[in-house]
Amino acid sequence: MKRGLNIVRLTFVAILCFAIAWTGGCAKGQPTGAAREGETSRDTQPVVLVPRADGTQIFKGTASLIDASHLEDGYVMVKYTGNGRIKMQLSCNNQEPYTYDLPASGEFQVFPLSSGNGHYTLKIYRNISGDQYAFVDGASFNVNLKNEFTPFLHPNQYVDYTEKTAAVAFSGELAKGASDDLDVVRRIYDYVVKNVVYDTDKAENVSSSYLPDLDDTLNTKKGICFDYAALMTAMLRVQRIPTQLVIGYAGKDYHAWISVYTEETGWINGIIQFDGRNWVLMDPTFAAGQGLAQYIGDGSNYNAMFYY
Repeated sequence: MKRGLNIVRLTFVAILCFAIAWTGGCAKGQPTGAAREGETSRDTQPVVLVPRADGTQIFKGTASLIDASHLEDGYVMVKYTGNGRIKMQLSCNNQEPYTYDLPASGEFQVFPLSSGNGHYTLKIYRNISGDQYAFVDGASFNVNLKNEFTPFLHPNQYVDYTEKTAAVAFSGELAKGASDDLDVVRRIYDYVVKNVVYDTDKAENVSSSYLPDLDDTLNTKKGICFDYAALMTAMLRVQRIPTQLVIGYAGKDYHAWISVYTEETGWINGIIQFDGRNWVLMDPTFAAGQGLAQYIGDGSNYNAMFYY
C-alpha cells in the first residue's frame, strides 16, 4: 500500500440533479402486452450476480481493505474501518477519476470498473478541513475483463441491490411474458414512468452524497433523475440486459439517464432521457422483425461524463 501525508484540495462533482426546478410528470409509455401468438417468451426469472470479496487478491492499508479478487468481473470492493469523511478516487490509464464517498462503516462497497481494460489507480483520502483531504491509502492493478458488459451487469454503490431487494423480484413480474429484451425494456420503462412521480422538492434539497434506495423509490413512487435511472438500471440488469447508469449534463443541468445493450441492436445510448419536462423513450417499433425507429429527439443536448 502507498501512504503519504500530501494534502490535496479536491473538487467533487455532485452526482445529482439538485437545485433544478424541473417540472414533474411522466411520459406516457406504450401499453404493455403479452407476447404475440406463436412467439416464445424469454426467460424472465431475475438473476443477481452477487459481488464477492474472496480475499484472493487484497491490498491492506492503514484503515482500509481493497479486495481485487474479481477484477475480470468488472468490479473492485473496498471498505474503510477508520473514521471521518472519506473520499475515494478510481481512475483508468490516467483518465479523469471517478470520485465516490466511502462510508467509514467497515463494510465492503462495490465499485464498477467502468472504463474497461487497462491500468487502474485507486486512492483513498480523509477530510482534514473544509475541502482539504489527505491521502490515506491506495493501490494500483491491471484489469482484463471477461467481456465489456460485466461491469454493467453487477450491482454497485450507485445501483445497489441484493437478492432480497423488492425491485429485483418485481422486475420478473413486469417482464413476465416478454418476447425479447426490447420488450422487457419497454415494460420496465412503462411501469416506472407511469407510476413514479418526479420529486421536485427532493431535487432542490438533496445532498451531494445522496445514493438511491431502490425499494424506497418503488414504495413511495417518487424520485429524482438518479432514482429513476438507478431503479430501471437494476431491474434491467437482473433481467440479464447490460445497462449503464450514465451521469452527465442535459443542457446545462447535471443529470442521470441510462443506456442499454441488446444483441439485436448493440448499445442504445440514451435510451431513456429527461427532456426538462417529461421522461421520453425512443420511439421504437416493437413488432417482430421491424427493428428500431429513431429516438425521440436526437440526444444532442446530452453530454455523458461517467458510467456506472
